[in-house]
Amino acid sequence: MRDTPLSNCERDFLLKAIEEKKRLDGRQTYDYRSIKISFGTDYGCCFVDLGKTRIMAQVSCELITPKENRPNEGIMFFNIELSPMASPAFEMGRQSELLVKLNRQLERCLRNSKCIDTESLCVVSGEKVWQIRVDVHLLNHDGNLMDAASIAAIAALCHFRRPDVGIQGEEVTVYSTEERDPIPLSIYHMPICVSFSFFQQGTYLLVDPCEREERVMDGLLMIAMNKHREICSIQSSGGIMLLKDQVLRCSKIASVKVSEITELINKALENDKKARKTGGKFGFAESLPQERITALKTDVSPVEMSDVKEKANEIVQRAEVPPQIVPSPVLTAPGTGQVGEGLENSWGLEEEEEEEEEETMELEEGHEEKGRGDMVVILDSDSEEEDVVILNQVTTKEKASSSNQQGAVASKQKQKKKRK
Repeated sequence: MRDTPLSNCERDFLLKAIEEKKRLDGRQTYDYRSIKISFGTDYGCCFVDLGKTRIMAQVSCELITPKENRPNEGIMFFNIELSPMASPAFEMGRQSELLVKLNRQLERCLRNSKCIDTESLCVVSGEKVWQIRVDVHLLNHDGNLMDAASIAAIAALCHFRRPDVGIQGEEVTVYSTEERDPIPLSIYHMPICVSFSFFQQGTYLLVDPCEREERVMDGLLMIAMNKHREICSIQSSGGIMLLKDQVLRCSKIASVKVSEITELINKALENDKKARKTGGKFGFAESLPQERITALKTDVSPVEMSDVKEKANEIVQRAEVPPQIVPSPVLTAPGTGQVGEGLENSWGLEEEEEEEEEETMELEEGHEEKGRGDMVVILDSDSEEEDVVILNQVTTKEKASSSNQQGAVASKQKQKKKRK
C-alpha cells in the first residue's frame, strides 16, 4: 500500500479533538455513520454505504465436486478486492496486509460461525454440491472496511436465490428461473462485525472510526456478534493490552449496534421483496431519482391567458412615443447604406467616380480612332476566297467613303485573278 502519512499538525489536531470528545463529522463517541442498504436487479447483489465508504457484494453459485473429508457439505468461498478506484493507497494485483486481514476476518465471521447450513447445499452425496462464492468489491474507502464488508456479505447471502435442481437416476437437471422459482439459502443467524478504535493506550474509545481516525489510533478491536448476543469472533490488532472491563464494555455496545443493523437489513429485504411482487421499482431503477434523469428539463411556470388583450392595450397606452422615427435606409451607391441624419458616407465613392471618368475618356478616344480607320479587310493570298471582317460599325456619313474603298479593292482582286 502507498499510504500518505499525516502531518504532525493534523495528527495533533485529531488527538486533541478526541480528548475533548469531538469528532470530525460531528458524531458522538458511540455513534455509527448513516447506513444505506440497496439491492441490485439480480438476486445476490447488494450495495452498502457506510458514510462515504461504499462496498458491493455479489453472490454466485456453481456445482462442483465436494471435499473428500466432507462429502455432504457445500463450500463457502470469500474473495475481497481492493482496487485503486476506491483509494490511491491500493495497488492493483498485489495482496497487501490489509487485504489478507480482511479476508481472514470475513471467513471467521461468516463461514466459521456456521451461519449458513452447508449440508443443504448438497445435491448428490460425494459427487455434486453447491459452491457459494461471495465477491466483495470496495468502491470507495473512508474507513471501517470490515463492518461494511460484513454487512454487505450477509445481506447479499440473505438476498441470494440458487436455482432449483431435479435428480432422475444419475442425471442432475438445473432448472432456470422461468421453469422453477429459485430457492433461498438456509441462514441460521446473521453475524455482523463492530469495530472499536482505541487512542492513547486505551484511554479513549471510538465506534466506527473513519479513515483519518484509523491513521492515528493505537489499536483496533473487532467483535462479530449476532442479534442473539452470541459472539462469533474477536480480533484485536495494534499491540495494545486491553482489560477485561474494556472488552465487556465493547461487547455490550456491539450487542446494541448489531440488533439495530439486523433490523435495518430485514427491513431492506422486506421492501425489496414487496417491490418485486407488486412490480414496482427495485434494484438500479429504484436508485434513480424521479423526473431528474433529463438534463435539459425545466419547470414550466403557469401563465394566465384570460386578460391578454386588455393587458396588451394597457402596456401600449402607457408606453411613451419614440422621440424620432428612424427613416428608411438610403442607398447612395451599390453596397452602401445610410440610416438617420448626418452627412452621406462618401467613403469609396470618390475613387469610383474617378474610375468612371477615366473609362468614359478612354471610350471617347477609342471612338475617334475607330472613326479614322473604321474598316479592316483581311485577305488570304493563298485561298481562292477572301473574307472581309468589319470590326466597327460605320455611321451613315461614312458609308459613302467606305463604298468607294471597297470598289477599289474589288477591282484589284479581279486584276490579280486575270493574271493567274
